[in-house]
Amino acid sequence: MRFIQTFEFTTTRIDEIEALLEMWVAQSEGRRQVDRSVITADRDRPHTYVQIVEFPSYEAAMQNSALPETAEFAQRLAELCEEAPQFRNLDLVRTHEFA
Repeated sequence: MRFIQTFEFTTTRIDEIEALLEMWVAQSEGRRQVDRSVITADRDRPHTYVQIVEFPSYEAAMQNSALPETAEFAQRLAELCEEAPQFRNLDLVRTHEFA
C-alpha cells in the first residue's frame, strides 16, 4: 500500500530549507525511497508550509527515515523552523486522476 507523509512547518527561512532539501537529494542519491515530494505554501498563514512526501510503502518510508542523510535533514530542518514541524503518517486509500 502506498504511503504519504506530510509535515507542516513555519519558517521565515524557506530559501535555506529548499537548499537543505537539494543537499539531501544529492547526498541520498541511489538510496532514498521517495517517489515524489511537494512543498506547498499556505495562502492563509504566512510563512507556513506543508511538505507532502510519497513513498511506495510504509516500509520504504521507514527505510528512508533510517538514512543518516534523512536524520541530518530532519535535525537541520527543525533548526530552521519557528517551532517543531508537525508530522502525519497516511496510508493512501484512494486516488483519482482528473484530466
